[in-house]
Amino acid sequence: MSISRIYTGGCQCGAVRYRAEGTLGDPHLCHCRMCQKASGNYFMPLANAPRASFSITRGAPGWFRSSHLVRRGFCFLCGTPLFYDMPEADFINIVLGSLDDPYDVRPLTQSGVESRMPWFSHLPGLPGTETDDGSEPITERHIAILESNRQHPDYDTEHWPPED
Repeated sequence: MSISRIYTGGCQCGAVRYRAEGTLGDPHLCHCRMCQKASGNYFMPLANAPRASFSITRGAPGWFRSSHLVRRGFCFLCGTPLFYDMPEADFINIVLGSLDDPYDVRPLTQSGVESRMPWFSHLPGLPGTETDDGSEPITERHIAILESNRQHPDYDTEHWPPED
């Protein structure tokens, strides 16, 4: 269960950052086909933040009106999905993967289950590896990626990207 606190987050490139204070309500996974398409994934993890205590702290998201009731916010530069917004509501839904601390909000329900992938129950049985677990040799490509990483860190910064 989420406790009242300050949540920060943003897109992969750091062009859009946000802040939400309070409790994030209704943390859930949405499996509906619209959320699948909007996220480019099998589901979209969402929770709502009170609009009165939510603010964009850097940049401005792009908006796509996915229906007459809903618009979806994203970063114009890197494409990260950020928000599911019903402008008339007193809350805005945050895409939980965009939080600086996504571990802090555990989904409690699922919606749109008619579109849930039928093989999800098999995921725990799949073999897995950690990122850069040492099972592959470090190549020049790996080093080049690490040295040129432009992903924004998981905390607020004065400016981004850093000076080259």
